[in-house]
Amino acid sequence: MDNPNDPFDTDSGGILRQPKSVWATAGASVVAFMGIGLVDPILPSIAKGLDATAGQVSLLFTSYFLITALAMLVTGFVSSRIGGRKTLLLGLALVVVFAGLSGTSGSVGELVGFRAGWGLGNALFVSTALAVIVGAAAGGSAAAILLYESALGLGMACGPLAGALLGDASWRYPFFGTAALMAVGFLCIAAFLREQPKPARKTSPLDPLRALGHGGLASTAVSAFFYNYTFFTVLAFTPFVLNMSPYRSGAVFFAWGVLLAVFSVLVAPRLQKRFGSLRVLGGSLLLLAVDVLVLGYGDHTTAVVCTVLSGTLIGVNNTVYTELALGVSDAPRPVASAGYNFVRWFAAAAAPFFAPKIEEWTDVHVPFVVAAVTAALGALVVAVRRRALSLPTAKERQPRRAAGDGATAFAN
Repeated sequence: MDNPNDPFDTDSGGILRQPKSVWATAGASVVAFMGIGLVDPILPSIAKGLDATAGQVSLLFTSYFLITALAMLVTGFVSSRIGGRKTLLLGLALVVVFAGLSGTSGSVGELVGFRAGWGLGNALFVSTALAVIVGAAAGGSAAAILLYESALGLGMACGPLAGALLGDASWRYPFFGTAALMAVGFLCIAAFLREQPKPARKTSPLDPLRALGHGGLASTAVSAFFYNYTFFTVLAFTPFVLNMSPYRSGAVFFAWGVLLAVFSVLVAPRLQKRFGSLRVLGGSLLLLAVDVLVLGYGDHTTAVVCTVLSGTLIGVNNTVYTELALGVSDAPRPVASAGYNFVRWFAAAAAPFFAPKIEEWTDVHVPFVVAAVTAALGALVVAVRRRALSLPTAKERQPRRAAGDGATAFAN
């Protein structure tokens, strides 16, 4: 019997039954998210190949996410003027160019600079891709968010694996491989995604900042800021602590990414239904704090196990935060998403920079203590701002949709 509330029910327009344009966008999103974890298993190889320190190589994440955060203020400005399809293609083109240039780098400074350009392209693509998927997906926003999180999880899982397989021969090959895959994504978007209607109202670069005036969205962003610091301490700093070969490191983060995907798509919705989003988020953040603390003080085997297990908690958190960011305020979804991402990506830029510095100033354990504290702070924000973070009912959200939701403007 069909269940319209089940996002995996293909007979009722669920997550598996989508237009070609949605699958093309989701497929390209997988590759875009691969670019985040791609460098994980080859960070030590890059440091060796370019005669750089761990702190210098970690700037590959810092430059990437710093530009991504700043670009969030202009993604809506661009897409509302040239349309969703052209914005996606522009973002993909920039990723192809800068990923390819990254593979030609002769110094760590060049590589950091090319990663910044890559971050700009990724910001244009990822922010618009979410709006396209939410607007065009069959089965409503719940199915669309799960599809987007599926792409995120699959990309985060495959990125380290691709980085390990290609990076075993040379640290340059993963960058060339990403450029080739994104070129394929460019062709798929060009072939299957029709020209998107432009939103009735053009977005200003200040709109995402104005959206943060909503207490619920601001609280979501602040909590996610603390959480992202923990997330990217695990992603960017742990490879140096594990000190494994590209293959072994790639295998660890592949397992981590698989759990991230499974828990974001399959487990998180069930936990939310049973316990409620805020209770699940607060509990998951506290468990993540414990996990990274044990990771920092355990032996090598314990560190590997905790790294892999952190994927379960990160997967749950990602799904809940995405739903909160898109639904807690009355701002159009693309504007709310841009404001939320503007805040949280600064933490993704900060963690890879500060974690190695903290290790230099203290010892290898303290960066994980800081990461545990930030996860706990994220949970504290959820607890203190519980009332502001409560999602509005469908009836309460109706005025926003009637006024013209930016996400639905991208629908086919």
